[in-house]
Amino acid sequence: METMHLPIEQLRVGELIAEDIFANTKFPIVTKETTLTYEHLHIFEVFNIKAVHVLRESEETNEVDSAPYIDHAVTESVKTEVVFKKLYDETIHQFKKEFKSWEAGANINISKIRGMMLPIIELALNDKTIILNLNEYSTAKDYLYHHCIATGLITAVLAQKLGYDRGDTIQLAIGGTLADCGMSKVSSTIRNKKGALTENEFNEVRKHPIYTYKMIKDIPVLKPTIKAAVFQHHERLNGTGYPSQDRADKISKESQIIAIADVFHAMTSERMYRAKEPSFKVIEKIKEEEFGKFDITIIEALLSVVSDLTIGSKVVLSNLERGEVLYVQPNAPTRPLIKLQKNGEIIDLQKYRQIHIKKIIR
Repeated sequence: METMHLPIEQLRVGELIAEDIFANTKFPIVTKETTLTYEHLHIFEVFNIKAVHVLRESEETNEVDSAPYIDHAVTESVKTEVVFKKLYDETIHQFKKEFKSWEAGANINISKIRGMMLPIIELALNDKTIILNLNEYSTAKDYLYHHCIATGLITAVLAQKLGYDRGDTIQLAIGGTLADCGMSKVSSTIRNKKGALTENEFNEVRKHPIYTYKMIKDIPVLKPTIKAAVFQHHERLNGTGYPSQDRADKISKESQIIAIADVFHAMTSERMYRAKEPSFKVIEKIKEEEFGKFDITIIEALLSVVSDLTIGSKVVLSNLERGEVLYVQPNAPTRPLIKLQKNGEIIDLQKYRQIHIKKIIR
């Protein structure tokens, strides 16, 4: 066997990766001696990797030029969920270790946070509807760690939808990820309490944006606007937020982006004291029940992610029926026309308000 540096088009599914593959990340996105699959080809496309080192028998060297090209139309159709879930699980594991170190008094290693987040941010930006299924991965026990990572991903998608450039999108995503790092300074007894918090306990939780700001204020690579947004992400336009009860004109758009990402994931996820709710139902709640608290343009950006559903997308409904999207209605993207799998019946979710899309099948 010899190591060969080959363009992606000449790779063969089943051969071995010869070297760890990085994509501006501290951790490899594919490790040495991994057996190549179509999912890896999809990762290479997402990260714009043009060539990699693989192991091949030496007698095959002269056959490279005539090797059949892999059909990239096939790799485009490869589902991303398995790839994303693997990276997501690794990120949760790494983030949990960082969080534990903050509990013990360590400073934030911003390079490490950025390195672990960039790969999954790229995947989420490539397929924005990933954020609609994040609540499927979260667990009540490790909710806080999932929440931090998910808030960062949702923030990234919203920022890109709102027209922020790549640099600012990444900055906002890192800000969203760190927005609750101050919870490491709140007693774990309070954080893990299964019942309702007492007034004193809730007041302690309400201090976490202050703790967070103290932890990030001296990190030079974070822009002042991001630090301010993190501090304000629990403020509300109508003055009902915390820690300062700021109102509309004093609250930055960036803080509202993180705020909506934070609320969206919190409302969709399983908690110690509450079951998770479908993402599509929560989007409707945020728009209808939280009116006056959030910037409507950011809510519309969240709604537009739903509009990225393509005709033919497979979904599970809240009544456990399966079906596919026939048409996404511009004025009601959370309630498309669905063709049921079992009998071909077409239902309009605008007319069946008791039914929601529960998840997207990737």
